[in-house]
Amino acid sequence: MPAKSDTQPRNAALDPEHELPETDAGSEPENAREGAPAETKPAGEAVSSEQDEIRRLLEERDRLNDRLLRSLADFDNYRKRMQKDLTEARSLALVEALRALLPVLDSFDRALAAGGGAEDLRKGVELMARQFQDNARRLGLEPIASLGERFDPHWHEAIEAVDREDVADNTVIEELQRGYRLKDRLVRPAMVKVARNSKA
Repeated sequence: MPAKSDTQPRNAALDPEHELPETDAGSEPENAREGAPAETKPAGEAVSSEQDEIRRLLEERDRLNDRLLRSLADFDNYRKRMQKDLTEARSLALVEALRALLPVLDSFDRALAAGGGAEDLRKGVELMARQFQDNARRLGLEPIASLGERFDPHWHEAIEAVDREDVADNTVIEELQRGYRLKDRLVRPAMVKVARNSKA
């Protein structure tokens, strides 16, 4: 009778309690998946993204700078145009004023050419004065009323104060130089003497 062998065959099945579970050849262990580090972008891709952002910001800066330069150029052109229009308006107003004075100069020329006596000269001067006043009124120039009026510092310039008891205090008693205004704008104040009445 053959003797029993003390060893088990190599291909004998293991004890089910000590048997290891079978794993798929293509699958990874759970502990390997859980402990794996998170996936990160390659360094080259991150640098490229930063460069794109910098390029975008530079383009935005250039665009805003171009808009600013255009706005400044437009404003400068507008300022020059307004200055030119203002200069032309002033020149036009001056031409109109001088044109109104030309008849007066013509009268001076005729009076000097005619000669004549003192009476003729007086009449010629009176005529030229009326012409000048008429033309000045057409331009809006008006004389400032002074004599007998109450002193007004907006329109009058007091040269002297004279003691007078027959007129009210601060009354203009003499006009030394006529003043003029252009509508509500003072051209030249009237130079006057003013009464000073302490008893009034």
